[in-house]
Amino acid sequence: MTEQSSRRLTRAGAPSDRLDQPRELRASFLPRLSLTQEAFGVLSEKFARFMGTPGFIIGMTIFVAIWLAWNTFMPRAQQFDPRETNYTLLTLILSLQASYAAPLILLAQNRQADRDRVALEQDRSRDERNLADTEFLTREVASLRLALREQATRDFVRSELRDLLGELEERGLIRPADEAVPTHAPKQPPLD
Repeated sequence: MTEQSSRRLTRAGAPSDRLDQPRELRASFLPRLSLTQEAFGVLSEKFARFMGTPGFIIGMTIFVAIWLAWNTFMPRAQQFDPRETNYTLLTLILSLQASYAAPLILLAQNRQADRDRVALEQDRSRDERNLADTEFLTREVASLRLALREQATRDFVRSELRDLLGELEERGLIRPADEAVPTHAPKQPPLD
């Protein structure tokens, strides 16, 4: 058999005769479940949430009450878990349910703790960015305040101009504002 035909058989699903590839041994009578870790985690979280609901607690209480009533008050021939055996079957069922519930609840809690840790890290990095932005803006506002202290404001310029105008009037270089002649441009005759 050539190497190429061996590859074809392997791809088609036939067992490989090559020694460098391990054989897949599967029991054909058992169904193969292919749950990823994420899918199993989601399933366990749903189960844990369901077990924490009032509906589950009420349903479980009703189930146990009916079980106990049936096996206590029905005739002995109709009881399937009699009181004389201390409800052994009920105890086994509840123990089995608890043995599966505890690890699934712990798995759900671990997944929630992982999500909380990731959210905390994201919050911390967002807070650090916000702090850096705030510090930057604080420095910018402080530098603007310092720059504005050195700049002349409109009121300062007006007061300086008034002082200068008053000084020029005192020296007689210009006429006071109440004696000033209006300086309008002479009207030009209309063009024909």
